[in-house]
Amino acid sequence: MPIGTAFHERTFPLCRSLNYREWSGYYTVSVYEVHHEHEYNAIRNAAALIDITPLYKYRVTGKDATKLVNRVITRNINKVKVGQVIYCCWCDEEGKVIDDGTVSRLGENTYRWTAADPSLRWFRQNGLNMDVQIEDISEKTAALALQGPTSGKLLKAVAEADIANLKYFRVTSGKIAGVSVDISRTGYTGDLGYEIWVDWTDAVKVWDALMDKGKQFDIHPAGMLALDVARVEAGLLLIEVDYFSSKKALIPSQKYSPYELGFGRMVHLDKENFIGKSALLHDEKQGVPRQLVGLEVDWIEVENLYDKFGLTPAAPSQASRVAVPVYAGDKQVGKATTTTWSPLLKKMISLASIATDHSKPGTKLAMELTIEAVRLKTTATVTKLPFFNPPRKTAVPL
Repeated sequence: MPIGTAFHERTFPLCRSLNYREWSGYYTVSVYEVHHEHEYNAIRNAAALIDITPLYKYRVTGKDATKLVNRVITRNINKVKVGQVIYCCWCDEEGKVIDDGTVSRLGENTYRWTAADPSLRWFRQNGLNMDVQIEDISEKTAALALQGPTSGKLLKAVAEADIANLKYFRVTSGKIAGVSVDISRTGYTGDLGYEIWVDWTDAVKVWDALMDKGKQFDIHPAGMLALDVARVEAGLLLIEVDYFSSKKALIPSQKYSPYELGFGRMVHLDKENFIGKSALLHDEKQGVPRQLVGLEVDWIEVENLYDKFGLTPAAPSQASRVAVPVYAGDKQVGKATTTTWSPLLKKMISLASIATDHSKPGTKLAMELTIEAVRLKTTATVTKLPFFNPPRKTAVPL
């Protein structure tokens, strides 16, 4: 049975919909109101506060901490400075992705590592005979995502920290409401945003300070339905939806190379040996059969299909995580993994895994659409990711 996070005593009274889901053993709000419209608008037009405490969080320390991180992830941690955060993935021996997450370098040999799935055993296995300590701090550290165009101004007003000069994918320390926090300029929305890391026991004080000061910045608590739409617009993947962890895959086709997920830039083959390197050298040289792409659905065509049934189409109210086939002619060449209506772009968009031969931007494909239990096809055009990438996301100073 799920339990509440460190912020549950605040989020529960606000959740008028009583619409929850389970995330890593915790109750997580799907949507606070009956519809997620206001929460999505807060992400894109104001400030949204999202409880991301259920993320798995690990603290890696010791003389060999850097050596361990470098052995596990595909990026070169030696190029990462103290105070910097990186997004990365880690693979098995066959070069297939196990998980993805962030690594924050808090000290020369001190790291905070986030993951979607439990990873403690894998990290410790690979740290055998090293002078390294790996602590699971998931139940000790609470986390909030503060996302949206006014999030920087709000943090500058409420936090004792140098927010104005905090660069994209950097982390700093400070205080909010007298509570020590780490603040990283990271997020899962593709917008200007921050993630706040705080000791579990003092978490509510930070929530209260942000919500109180945030009133003048039009802050809204936001749930997973709004976040799902925003992360698709940003071209960000969700494990077990857009790809499977190789640890959970049942058949070979459910395992993915980083080069099939748009993670190629995060594979540093010139660094010292790391798990999966030999397989990834082969992938880089020979190429891979699939590519992660964006799809833009022809909405006029969708309207015409509905019209033939005497129906008026309604834009999907939330992102669909049901995979649907994608075709080139009569041949299936891939699948759309997450599909949503983008209120900002006024388009129906999808993240998709498509055969490399059909993955070039501008390629016209057909995506399956079901109306009245009849399977139909509608045109979908391959496009580069992300769909949405505003300059404010990386601008400094704010």
